[in-house]
Amino acid sequence: MVSDMSFLVVLSALCFLMFVAYRGYSVILFAPVAALGAVLLTDPSMVAPMFTGLFMEKLVGFLKLYFPVFLLGAIFGKIIELSGFSKAIVAGTIKLVGASRAMLSIVIVCALLTYGGVSLFVVVFAVYPFAAELFRQSNIPKRLIPGTIALGAFTFTMDSLPGTPQIQNIIPASFFGTNAWAAPWLGTLGGVFILIVGLIYLDRRRRAAQIAGEGYGDADTLINEPAPFSGEKLANPLLAVLPLVLVGVSNKLFTNWIPQWYGDSVSFDPAVIGNAPEVVQHTAKIAAIWAVEGALLVGIISVLIFAWKPVFQGFAEGSRTAVGGALLAGMNTASEYGFGAVIAALPGFLVVANALSAIPNPLVNEAITVTVLAGVTGSASGGMSIALAAMADTFIANANANAAQIPMEVLHRVASMASGGMDTLPHNGAVITLLAVTGLTHRQAYKDIFAITIIKTLAVFVVIALFYATGLV
Repeated sequence: MVSDMSFLVVLSALCFLMFVAYRGYSVILFAPVAALGAVLLTDPSMVAPMFTGLFMEKLVGFLKLYFPVFLLGAIFGKIIELSGFSKAIVAGTIKLVGASRAMLSIVIVCALLTYGGVSLFVVVFAVYPFAAELFRQSNIPKRLIPGTIALGAFTFTMDSLPGTPQIQNIIPASFFGTNAWAAPWLGTLGGVFILIVGLIYLDRRRRAAQIAGEGYGDADTLINEPAPFSGEKLANPLLAVLPLVLVGVSNKLFTNWIPQWYGDSVSFDPAVIGNAPEVVQHTAKIAAIWAVEGALLVGIISVLIFAWKPVFQGFAEGSRTAVGGALLAGMNTASEYGFGAVIAALPGFLVVANALSAIPNPLVNEAITVTVLAGVTGSASGGMSIALAAMADTFIANANANAAQIPMEVLHRVASMASGGMDTLPHNGAVITLLAVTGLTHRQAYKDIFAITIIKTLAVFVVIALFYATGLV
């Protein structure tokens, strides 16, 4: 009976957080409220100790590791926008692929931007005006734009393709001692599966609308329409895409070089006066984060070199916007991380952990655990952080105990892809932003976003099956 009640407390906290997020309230405010409410109902005397000793400790620890990635990614995305490179990339892709292939063009553009390190939120703002123009010219329903952008920005380039600098591909590295290039074959094959199946689905939706005689939109959908693309002079697309290429190449090079430079660990004395304890950094746990930070710095410097004047003109205002966005995204995820740590410390979480641990296969266990928590929190990075903070040691032990001896790289890739599975439920921040920017409602456009969600969730289990069938990593 006690275990049942403690489980209901944990479930209520999760449902409460999901509800307030769906209603648009700040997770930064309500994650501690939900966590401490669960503690209050379990053991009132532990509210204050758990807040300072666990919630805030984990929140600060997350920001210490990952906030520079959020910040540099936001700055890089903003100066790509200020330089006009994002418009040049869009225009160049459309010219290459053809305006008649509107959906494919938008998916490719989103993929280029996100794989190059541009924030998902920045991609939504940057691509929507061009998507609207293309869909209008091709007479494709506007309600299919969110699903198209979601396929290009929220799926295979976010967490499947090896080397992507998105945070969802970086977080598992610190738990498994891997890097952003973990399981390259599995990640690539999973990404190809998502891309092909997603495009087939979207094309079927387009054809069905065409047969039904549905045009671009009506009064209910023609809200927040961008001004038509004016065709102003843009940079050469090859020059515009070069910073994105440099980020990807630098990420790979730094990933290889950093362990060679620093060895297994590096230590230093943090004080000239006194006897402060020595600071030790274990390279395996931090190399992937250093590599991404260095790569994003290379990208930022390259944009400044190639397009100093337009970036400088708007940098003061643009950098404030980027920093604000990085703070909001980082604090949202860190608050969910602290929430997860508190929930994982409560007796009711044992019921959840025991139920999930009953799944015999280690990879299926990990995939279901991560995607369920990502779905509940409405955040890929937040849900994965909760799952790995609570159960990474268990996943590792199960993988090592398994007769197949599952490599840590496979655990990394499965966790990353699973985090981008059910995370895009209606209360997900990126989904809410995407619908707001396009001027559409959940009722009008969420069906296609959810279909893409199902496809990318299925891809995780396709990757697991490929690993067991072929041994590919």
